[in-house]
Amino acid sequence: MAEIHLKGLAHSYSDNPQSSADYAIHEMEHVWHQGGAYALLGPSGCGKSTLLNIISGLIKPSHGSVLFDGVEVNEIATQDRNIAQVFQFPVIYDSMTVYDNLAFPLRNMKVDKDKIDSKVKEVAHTLDLTDILHRRASNLSADAKQKISMGRGLVRDDVSAILFDEPLTVIDPNLKWKLRRQLKQIHERYNITMVYVTHDQLEASTFADKIALMYQGKIVQFGTPRELFENPNHTFVGYFIGSPGMNFLSVEKLASGNGTEFCFDGIALPLDSNQKKILNDSSSSNLKVGIRPEFIQLSAVQHPESLPCEVIHTEDLGTYKIVTVLLGQQKLKIRLGEEQQAPQKTAFATFPSQWLKIYIDEYLVDTNSGDAGDE
Repeated sequence: MAEIHLKGLAHSYSDNPQSSADYAIHEMEHVWHQGGAYALLGPSGCGKSTLLNIISGLIKPSHGSVLFDGVEVNEIATQDRNIAQVFQFPVIYDSMTVYDNLAFPLRNMKVDKDKIDSKVKEVAHTLDLTDILHRRASNLSADAKQKISMGRGLVRDDVSAILFDEPLTVIDPNLKWKLRRQLKQIHERYNITMVYVTHDQLEASTFADKIALMYQGKIVQFGTPRELFENPNHTFVGYFIGSPGMNFLSVEKLASGNGTEFCFDGIALPLDSNQKKILNDSSSSNLKVGIRPEFIQLSAVQHPESLPCEVIHTEDLGTYKIVTVLLGQQKLKIRLGEEQQAPQKTAFATFPSQWLKIYIDEYLVDTNSGDAGDE
């Protein structure tokens, strides 16, 4: 088990990178602490798999270092890093039995036969493979093969970390929840550092204690699922996390009889004095206000500070409803509980100021201190 430190790490697939656009991974400092369960989340092409392959040694970084427990491993071969990597498609020996697949890494290490038998049976029990230990792997389902692939990493006592690269992609949706639960149980039992790469926010939030969200080769936020939901550090985090994602409104300063207002399509947003001051003090023209669909209040009758809007569409998803409204020229998503009645045609939206987030140049500003989030 190891702490993994990415120190000044950057990578380009170009032999002679000329600009930031040539980098798949932009320079970063990041630590995966020993024994943690982490998710590396982001859309296709953001650099997740590249970063994972750098950690495992399949790719040598262009700049910076990978440290395991403070020791640089840049020049250490993959097989000598004591890393187990589980890929999208199971890497197993179809001609072998399940037992022999699980035992294979230990036999290569010349482990005592009795120890091999004990460890294989322990891991098989953990992964619900006991009943098929003596079956050939070739005829097994995709989820069983993926569990064998996971088990080959778990049988080794010397594993520093297990890296999962979209491991449930080929698994039947009805079985994904079960495998996610088993992975969580495995982590709690063995206390191994685990990094789980996925594009699925549900997989990330159900597996990981902390999520690193990647965007365009950068980790734009690292935190608990709740932190990413309630305080997205970047507009992309707000957009990517949540179902649906955060609503964003580009605002501009307009003078009025009440002083400076911050408006979109000529509509003034009900901001508090501190939020207005932060926006007013900024010299940037890239000013946005964000709010989660869950936090907008929608009513058929007008209330103080509510804004009239047009209901375009209501989608009833059983346990909740998603209402699309037109406010000015902007389409907003609002999430209502199943017991709430969705208004028809004309409605009134209220934006509680405590749930309005201020973004300057795409990064969140702490309205308590006035400081923008770290880039």
